[in-house]
Amino acid sequence: MGFSDTAIRPLYRFYENRLLSDLDRSRLPKHIGVIHDGHRRYARSEGLPDYQASYRVGMAKFVEFLYWADDLEIPAVTCWLLSKENLERPNEELLPYYEVLKELFEEIPNALSDRDVGVRFIGSLDLLPEDLQASAKRLEERMPNGHRRVTIALAYGGRQEIVDAVKDLVTKLSTDGMDDLVERIDADGIASNLYTAGLPDPDLVIRTSGEARLSGFLLWQSAYAEYAFVDVYWPAFRRIDFLRALRDFTRRTRRYGK
Repeated sequence: MGFSDTAIRPLYRFYENRLLSDLDRSRLPKHIGVIHDGHRRYARSEGLPDYQASYRVGMAKFVEFLYWADDLEIPAVTCWLLSKENLERPNEELLPYYEVLKELFEEIPNALSDRDVGVRFIGSLDLLPEDLQASAKRLEERMPNGHRRVTIALAYGGRQEIVDAVKDLVTKLSTDGMDDLVERIDADGIASNLYTAGLPDPDLVIRTSGEARLSGFLLWQSAYAEYAFVDVYWPAFRRIDFLRALRDFTRRTRRYGK
C-alpha cells in the first residue's frame, strides 16, 4: 500500500530542513546554471493531454526555483529555457511553448515583486517571434536591476555565443589598426565579449531528466564548473533535489583543471 501525499509531506519537510542545516553556506555557488530538461517526457510519463500542460508545470517550477535560489542568497542563476537547436522543432511543439513563455514573462515581475532580482536575456532572440521578443523586452524593462541576477537563455547556442564574442572582439580591436591583430586576441578579450560578460563563471551546472551532457550550454564559462545531473524531469524537480545538488557541491574539492 502506497503512502499518501499527506503522509509523505512531513517527511519531505524534515529531510529539507536536515539538508538545509547541513549546508555550509560559505561554500555555496555564486553562480548556478540550469538546463531545464524533460518537459515532453514528463508529459508522456504523467499522461498529460499535451506538451503545453507540462510546459506550464515546468514554468511554475521555474518560478519556485527562483524563490529557492533567492532564499539561499545565490547571487546569480542562468537558466536555459530554449536552445537555438530547439527552433528546428515543428510549430505544433514550439507555438504552445512560446505562449507559455509569454505567460511566464508577464508573471515573473509580480511573483518576484518582493525580491531584489534583476532579469536579462541572452541568445539569438531575433530568431524568435516578435511578440515573444517584445514580452522578453518588457520583462527586462520592468526588472532591470537587482542585487541578485537572473539570466534567461532563449534561442541560445554555446558555439554561436563564442562566434559572436570573437566577432565583437575583432571588430573592437580592428579600430586600433590591423597590425598584430591575431596576437591581440586572447582569452580575456573573448570572455569580456560573451553574452554573460559581467557575471562570474558558473560554479555549478544542474541538468535535469538524467541526461549527462551540456548540449552546448555556456561552453566557455563552464570550463571549470561542477556538474549535477539529476534523474528527475524538470517539472518534477523538487527543492530536495536542489538542496542535494548544493550539498554535494559544497563537499567537493574544486581543482580548476589543476
